[in-house]
Amino acid sequence: MVINANTKISALLKQHPDALETIVSISPKFKKLHNPFLRKIMASRTTIAMASRLGGCSVNDFFSKLQPLGFEIDKETIEDISVKGAIPEFLKNSDTNKIIDLDVRPVFDSGKDPLSIIMQKVKQLQSGQVLKIINTFEPTPLIHLLGKQGFESYTDIIEPDLIHTFFYKKSSNTFNLDAKAVSDSKDWEQVLQRFREQLVTIDVRHLEMPLPMHTILEALSSLPDGKALYVYHKRIPVFLLPELQEQKFNFRIKEIKEGEVHLLIYRD
Repeated sequence: MVINANTKISALLKQHPDALETIVSISPKFKKLHNPFLRKIMASRTTIAMASRLGGCSVNDFFSKLQPLGFEIDKETIEDISVKGAIPEFLKNSDTNKIIDLDVRPVFDSGKDPLSIIMQKVKQLQSGQVLKIINTFEPTPLIHLLGKQGFESYTDIIEPDLIHTFFYKKSSNTFNLDAKAVSDSKDWEQVLQRFREQLVTIDVRHLEMPLPMHTILEALSSLPDGKALYVYHKRIPVFLLPELQEQKFNFRIKEIKEGEVHLLIYRD
């Protein structure tokens, strides 16, 4: 297989059985690839160039490690593999005054969810404007959610802990959060009683974003038939709910107090 800096990590893993451990050996930051669910999400979205920046290493570090496995290096394009080559047209053609910056790091640092702030900015976007979210991680749940609403996105890893994610409004569609879907469930006790002896429990309150959503989805992927997943959370996971609906899961939500939310997720 011929590779260059634009080759996706997922393609490397699919091509060679030893590629995973080889990549993990390049940087300690790649150890998260051992998690099957995170590997599935990250590897399919991340190129060698992006991974090298995230891991604090160079593209050539990848090449030198992967070449002994039989990968051929496309040296013709090594000098021409800047991130600019992957920049989408909507960002290339945007004037700086059309890019709306939103730094959500202070909101996360305060322990709050920036969703309402993000959604307010999204609703205010005018034709041709681009929303740039500044964060410490790639907001994969938000990318997925807004993608369904007709938004293009592009992620630029500036530093390992500085990520810029751009969203472009392709159409006049507005983003509407289903208030009913995130409201407190009236039949909580009935559903809980139904699964009283069939609960699988996880606690994601200690996890940093976006790991709660990833952890919940990973738990659901192995949830036995007839059981329900009981989740201890800090907030209503609004990015998760459309994904649950798409995967045909039912859910109930109970807000215990500020900073504590319980969820029941199950299939009929």
